[in-house]
Amino acid sequence: MDIDIRPEVNILAVLRHLNYKPWFALAEYVDNSLGSYLASTLPLVSQPLSVDITIEREGAGRIVVRDNAAGIRAQDFARAFRAAQVPPDRSGLSEFGMGMKSASSWFARKWRVRTSVMGEPIERAIDFDLQAISSEQIDRLHVVETPALSSSHFTEIVLEDLNHVPQYRTMTKIRDHLSSIYRSFLRDQTLQLSFQGEQLRYNEVESLVASPASKPQEDVVRWKKTVDFTMRGGQRVTGFAGVRAVGSTAHAGFALMRRGRLIVGSHDDPYRPSEIFGQSNSYVYQRLFGELTLEGFEVSHTKDGIRWEEDEAEFLTLLATALRKAPLDLLSQASNFRAKSIVDKVRPIERATTEVQSSVSSRFSAVATEILADNEPDQHVPDDLPPSAPKSIHRFVDVVVAGQPWRVDLRATLDEAMGDWIQVGAMTQSTMQDGPRTVVQISISLAHPFSQKFIGSNNENTEAILSMATAFGLALALGKQNGAKSYSILQHMNTLARKTFTGNE
Repeated sequence: MDIDIRPEVNILAVLRHLNYKPWFALAEYVDNSLGSYLASTLPLVSQPLSVDITIEREGAGRIVVRDNAAGIRAQDFARAFRAAQVPPDRSGLSEFGMGMKSASSWFARKWRVRTSVMGEPIERAIDFDLQAISSEQIDRLHVVETPALSSSHFTEIVLEDLNHVPQYRTMTKIRDHLSSIYRSFLRDQTLQLSFQGEQLRYNEVESLVASPASKPQEDVVRWKKTVDFTMRGGQRVTGFAGVRAVGSTAHAGFALMRRGRLIVGSHDDPYRPSEIFGQSNSYVYQRLFGELTLEGFEVSHTKDGIRWEEDEAEFLTLLATALRKAPLDLLSQASNFRAKSIVDKVRPIERATTEVQSSVSSRFSAVATEILADNEPDQHVPDDLPPSAPKSIHRFVDVVVAGQPWRVDLRATLDEAMGDWIQVGAMTQSTMQDGPRTVVQISISLAHPFSQKFIGSNNENTEAILSMATAFGLALALGKQNGAKSYSILQHMNTLARKTFTGNE
């Protein structure tokens, strides 16, 4: 089977110059998968939609997107692979007939699609080589058909020879933005979305529970409410707005949704018009948040912007009215609420200081004498740590320090066999595929008595413990970089953590 791709010849070369962000380009494939899954009349709904995205950064780069949706039917092939051929039903996430073609042409010079439809014992594949299509003015492509199980249903897209190979920091942003964009489908478990083997989930924002800032004597309430208004042109806006329990300059703001999918306001790029949020140093800017579903609005063909036309001013006026509406005036609360006063914070600080005083008073003398009796000469922090235990959680962070690339390998372990609270390895020059870099390994035991004593009944202090241990580990690595022999400090820290502040021998 051959398909006609005209006017693809003239359009494909232009698509690589679109102003995409990688997460919105990848979202085009997820949109297609969701559209296929939700529109299918086949018995797919007994299992959630699964979409897996893998990016290989080596060499020219490679991206693989695979789903278990309904697949692309033979009668849809011609439309699916011609640009701007809109689908018969434009009410879902696939509405412009451009997504897969534009994202693939933006990402890569070569791409291949394999697909199978439930009930058809055939697998179909088609290859796009954009350079050959352009230079040879190819207007027809051959579809390769091979036998397959009639029960199989999937689509796999492989992008190669990438125009845009995501860098280290971009990989993390892709993960966070995809979680944000598809929060609704992840919440209701319609979608299982994985990136680099990690199942994505959206971290919900906790809303403030407090008395009104203007009437602190009144009972506490939760500062979150429903938003629902209709504009003159018939467009409807629904959703919720609230005041964050903990302010965030990076993450406060609105997410604008359409058809269950985020369009504007993803992750660390929220929608914060100054007409409502004021300047970036205001409390409203740090505390107001929400999700708003827009009905009757058009979006850009890359689905990363609202086509407001002349409607944004009216939208903002109605939104501000809804936010101020009694009994919950969110704008007033966000602007005037302050966290507990310094006086309220003194008592727990006094109690904590007394506990530390008691620990040092009762146990430090003996432990210090033991440490000072150890006359072994100081050494450098070791280059490498032992292999991490099966119960470890790994995170890699790539940063640039004083112009030099560093890789920080963070390991949080629940393995009780790790006797130390913290272990640090710092190889000042390690040769990796992309060149030499300083590699810092920091392993923190959350099963250690010190962690267990202070982690909290619901593990609420995990981040504080990991942050403190990581800061200490990085300080040792910096010391080694400057020639300091700091290993004894690490040993002393582990001894004190076990014997002074937990009372374990």
